[in-house]
Amino acid sequence: MKASSLPTRRDFLRNSTLSLTAGLLAAPSAQQALAAGLLQFKAKLSAHMWVYASKYPPNWDATADLEKVFSDLHSAGFDGVEIMDVILGHDDAVQHLKRLVDQYQLPVSGASYQGAMWDATKHDEILADATKVITRLAQVQGKTFGISVGDAGHLKTEAEFDAQAKILTSIRKLCADHGILANLHNHTYEVRDDMHDLKGTLARIPDFKLGPDLNWLIRGGVDPVSFIKTYGHQMVYMHIRDQYKDGTWTEYVGQGVTDFAAIGAALRSANFRGRAAVELAFERGFVPTNPLADDWKRSHDYVIKTFGW
Repeated sequence: MKASSLPTRRDFLRNSTLSLTAGLLAAPSAQQALAAGLLQFKAKLSAHMWVYASKYPPNWDATADLEKVFSDLHSAGFDGVEIMDVILGHDDAVQHLKRLVDQYQLPVSGASYQGAMWDATKHDEILADATKVITRLAQVQGKTFGISVGDAGHLKTEAEFDAQAKILTSIRKLCADHGILANLHNHTYEVRDDMHDLKGTLARIPDFKLGPDLNWLIRGGVDPVSFIKTYGHQMVYMHIRDQYKDGTWTEYVGQGVTDFAAIGAALRSANFRGRAAVELAFERGFVPTNPLADDWKRSHDYVIKTFGW
């Protein structure tokens, strides 16, 4: 049996907005209404499945939990689920995911991907794997591909940056050929040391789209508001997570000290028109107080309210 197909409150509001848009465009004052911000941009908000995958080291393959992933995120009101590349490594992944998408009416919005892009000796292996993952992602109609370039364990050299840029360019083209938008997704290693890694990549591919993790920016010593002011024009995606004053992750978004109001204002100033995903993560040994589905719902509602989506 399919999950309920009754419209959610957010669906109703979106449909109402579309009706309002039609009326405004028929009226002489449509442009003034748009300029006044009466029709505000609403980003599609997905959820990344890391909190489920974190239970399955070292490969992080949460295929066994996919039913719960889709059920939890559907009930929380998200627009999609961002999966991990390992999910698409299974030969029956496309069939499995299509069944869940149909059952829960919840799209696969995209996938995250990581590899040692700086290591030229691994490029053939990475490109073969990325080709399989991207091809299968396209078959389930995923739209975004967040790429982490790998931690070399040292400050990357100019030659390593050249190699990194070369394979990233190939993966970006592969994504484009499949109707998928590639973006650079950061952990801390890309942005610490005055953003040595990210700047090294952008020096070679300055127009590469960005999908920053706002919390990893903070943990890497980068103010997300300043980052958005500098790079917001090429941001197409982002991950949202919260932390307490002591730097540990919260159970759900909205519990901590992250200044999401300032982040939202920076996104509006940058005219952000991309997608976003909540990514919950728990510290080692942390036992949640709430059922995970409740934490997703609280996070979803907080982000929608705070960002005006």
